[in-house]
Amino acid sequence: MKIEIVSTQAIKPCTVTPPHLRDFKLSFIDERIPPSYIPLILYYTSNEDSNISQSEMCDRLKTSLSDALAQFYPLAGRMKGQISVDCNDDGVLYAEATADANVLDIVESPHPQILDDLVPFVTNGYVSDAPEQLAVQVTSFNCGGITIGLCISHRIADGCTLSSFIKHWAATARGDGSSGASPVFNSATLFPPRNTPDFTPNSNSPSVQPLSPNLVTRRFIFTPSSIQSLQREAAASSGILKPTRVEVVTALIWSRCMAAKGAGNGNGKGKGKSVAYHTLNLRGKVPALSENSFGNLFQMIRAESGAAEAGWVPLVGKLRAAFDKVDDEYVKRLLGEKGFDLAKENFMEISRVLAAGDVEVFRFSSYCRFAVYGGDFGWGRPVWVSNSSYRNKNCVFLFDSVDCSGGIEAWVVMSDRDMERLEQDLEFPSFASCFLS
Repeated sequence: MKIEIVSTQAIKPCTVTPPHLRDFKLSFIDERIPPSYIPLILYYTSNEDSNISQSEMCDRLKTSLSDALAQFYPLAGRMKGQISVDCNDDGVLYAEATADANVLDIVESPHPQILDDLVPFVTNGYVSDAPEQLAVQVTSFNCGGITIGLCISHRIADGCTLSSFIKHWAATARGDGSSGASPVFNSATLFPPRNTPDFTPNSNSPSVQPLSPNLVTRRFIFTPSSIQSLQREAAASSGILKPTRVEVVTALIWSRCMAAKGAGNGNGKGKGKSVAYHTLNLRGKVPALSENSFGNLFQMIRAESGAAEAGWVPLVGKLRAAFDKVDDEYVKRLLGEKGFDLAKENFMEISRVLAAGDVEVFRFSSYCRFAVYGGDFGWGRPVWVSNSSYRNKNCVFLFDSVDCSGGIEAWVVMSDRDMERLEQDLEFPSFASCFLS
């Protein structure tokens, strides 16, 4: 599949950012995030009902992006030191590309190398020479469809912020400003930056794992009915009240990955101790935060499993206990005088575990319930939303299924040998359809 960049330019906000908003402060949570990019790709087929041509789609995207950046003005700025962004309206990178293919060919049979060609940056490493906080690539396919590949700087925003921006941008493109809520910039007020050198990671930090060779990615589709079956089993066997979709899918994948990294014996026993880290969105936990709050607003929860434990159901209880630790008392401490120390310990702990290397570490990130399918720019919802490739081992990304009916897509990244064992596991595919990528 030939994908060719035909033009690049900087898209700037349609209005000048006022002087009093020029210096955008990061939060102390932002300070701990490595200088990487979060990728996301939206896929659209030709929509005859919308009566919008492919060229009109591209023109509308470019114009509306400029309008949306007026509200999300930090995305058009440049980093100034470690704790602030100079909102100088230098703009975002905007690339246009062509692909000699059909959008549905990728949707039906995705391959990591092709997905990487649909985003403007290679997001696996650390792009130290890229000044932009946001980059967009619009690729036109000969079938009349398009893809929108976005890379947002993880230094200033998380996946929820990216989905919020997409929703706002789409509403702007449709001329429906009422459904695209403006961002809320209060993270630095709640979590004031400290500019502490030993707290800001770089490419040599223990929390930044080196890119691993011989990695493969597999996409597992959990249908709503299979998830409901898992929830019933977990509730009956563990006594957990109303286990969530994310809890049961995470527990099952964690258990099967431990088995694959042990001997592939299918009994759920891993090789030594295993630790699962999972992102937890603080929106909905902190009263002053909303789904439109801008920034990195999450903490990492930790659950641990010993080698003697078998099966995935007990792991649901461990995950529930870990999630429950971020309660009202935790939030009160995070917002208090010792909040920086609490957040620092939360992030530094995973660095110590990775550096020690004596346990298997699995990292989970969930996009479930984010508005990633809210990108209707006037020609319908995306037919699919995906990540690009990822080259850090033992990472799992969870997305809502394309129909948003309660299913989950799990993207699992492991070494080729471990993945081969996982795919040979008879228990795991019985719960999920496996799509190779």
